[in-house]
Amino acid sequence: MKRSSLILSVVLVAVFALAACGPQATPVPTQVPPTAAPTATPKPQLSDIVDTAVADGRFTTLAAALQAADLVDALKAEGPFTVFAPTDDAFAALPEGTLDELLKPENKQKLTDILLYHVVEGKVTAADVTGLKSAITLLGKDVAIKVDMGNVYINDAKVIITDIETSNGVIHVIDAVLLPAAEEAASNTIVDVAVADGRFNTLVAAVTAADLAGTLSGEGPFTVFAPTDDAFAALPEGTLDSLLLPENKQQLTDILLYHVVSGKVMAADVVTLTSANTVLGKDVTITVKDGKVYLNDNVEVIITDVEASNGVIHVIDAVLLPPQ
Repeated sequence: MKRSSLILSVVLVAVFALAACGPQATPVPTQVPPTAAPTATPKPQLSDIVDTAVADGRFTTLAAALQAADLVDALKAEGPFTVFAPTDDAFAALPEGTLDELLKPENKQKLTDILLYHVVEGKVTAADVTGLKSAITLLGKDVAIKVDMGNVYINDAKVIITDIETSNGVIHVIDAVLLPAAEEAASNTIVDVAVADGRFNTLVAAVTAADLAGTLSGEGPFTVFAPTDDAFAALPEGTLDSLLLPENKQQLTDILLYHVVSGKVMAADVVTLTSANTVLGKDVTITVKDGKVYLNDNVEVIITDVEASNGVIHVIDAVLLPPQ
């Protein structure tokens, strides 16, 4: 009996030993889900210079000025541009009435020049600006650049914020409006043009006698309906001599001011009007008959659009006499 038990034990040990030495079952791999690639955060889409300025909220006056000067599309173009942008406070610091004058249609060119004086072609970052002594603007005039006590100045305007990125350039914020230096007065004011023409000797003499030469050589702009020498000669005999007497200076002044309209009114605009208010404060009527333009019904405009640096001259064939 003991012998049988021993034999059974040996057999069992052999069986377990063989099992242990046999091939192992191949484990089934656990499926691990692939890790999703991280989604890149899209870069925010930049707006152009104009839209950036409008959205900012500190440049409402600049935006209005660009609109008035018809420069919005230009600064929405591909560029790139660098804009030195005055804040609303900077515009508010201009002398009283300056901004209102600039926004008038007749001063559009002056406003345009000022705005173009704030724009440089190309994208000039703050790091580049500090390495420059000057930059040429789209007006064709340079702005001076200096660094003083760690601050950057464009002419005398301090740069207070730099490198506002836009889709078509960069904005640097300044605390004052840049005003281009005035050009030397050119010798083609209304008075200069009248003197040089040779057909307005009497008008020039009358303007001088009335002390209006300085006014009509000023900034303006003015529109002058200019009578020729023949027009003055057609006045009743003795009228001109009487008007040129010192005691009749006010009457002469009134007559001359009745020939002047504030603003630069080209012929294309004149023909759309039925009247125009003169500097004297009294209207002249405007009519178009058979393709010709008449003032006060019977004074014909014979030459138009003689341009001067401070306005325009339209030549007329008779002297305008203000209503009494």
